[in-house]
Amino acid sequence: MSLEVKDLTKKYGEKTVVDGLSFALEKPGVYALLGTNGAGKTTSIRMILGMLSSDGGQVLWQGKPMDAMHMNVGYLAEERGLYPKYELMDQLLYFARLKGVSRETAKERIAYWAKRLEVEEYLYPPKGKGRKAQKPKLADQLSKGNQQKIQLMAALLSEPELLILDEPLSGLDPVNTDLFKGIIREEMEKGKYLIMSSHQMATIEEFCEDITILNRGKTVLQGNLNEIKRSYGRVNMFVKCDKPFEDVIEKHHLPVINDTPDGKQLKVTGEPQALAFLQDLLKEQRQVVKFELREPSLHEIFVEKAGAALEQEEAKAAGAEQAGIGGGHEEK
Repeated sequence: MSLEVKDLTKKYGEKTVVDGLSFALEKPGVYALLGTNGAGKTTSIRMILGMLSSDGGQVLWQGKPMDAMHMNVGYLAEERGLYPKYELMDQLLYFARLKGVSRETAKERIAYWAKRLEVEEYLYPPKGKGRKAQKPKLADQLSKGNQQKIQLMAALLSEPELLILDEPLSGLDPVNTDLFKGIIREEMEKGKYLIMSSHQMATIEEFCEDITILNRGKTVLQGNLNEIKRSYGRVNMFVKCDKPFEDVIEKHHLPVINDTPDGKQLKVTGEPQALAFLQDLLKEQRQVVKFELREPSLHEIFVEKAGAALEQEEAKAAGAEQAGIGGGHEEK
């Protein structure tokens, strides 16, 4: 086991923003931290990195208390952190030096990543023939996407053992999204340990085996993603026919989850109910264009868990309010 987070807790006054978070990366790969806005993901990451003090719990790396200042860890923050009025090359060399990378090695790695991330023109402005040389670019002269590339480069310059990516694909166009995904795969192939926080559920499904879903600081679901999906069973059915089939849906009392031009998504209890529905479609001579039965997606699981947690909190708050009102009447 290389990274272990045990009962990590953070409070601001009476409010607990992270409540006993625990998880472990037992082997190289990508671990996902998911949650709604304000769920405690970024706060958890900052405590893991030692950027923020915790009110309880511990973080272990290779069985010892983790000290991000003295270990090789890379961090791509959700809030972009480049200095807006400083030259990009100077910043990258500075970040590399903070991680103990020599200037010569840093320059070699910057050249590699500049080409890999397609930002050479911003780091190596052409001198030109017979014209005035262009000035090196400053951070605030770059688009949000290109600033993100520079920050990813800064995170990778030390060739970190542990790489933490907080919303790494936020704001990227499809071309640069694929570019970042390719780099993440390369880091995985190198045997690196990664923690990823993202709102893009399809991306999490693409990279992550194990997940934790947070809601207002509390863990509402945790474990291996494939095992979690299997526990739900194949209950999502997609059907498209060449003729209307609402009467067959009504006959089987199936809820329609989504209705699109490409077909209907229905909820079934399992394969026997889905098979009975399909047999009735064929009996009624409704030509079936598409029929699919699958486990729920991570997006669907996330919405269910986050929604259920919110409902519980609202019910608890309503109960407390009613109890307070009742208590007031009793005092009178």
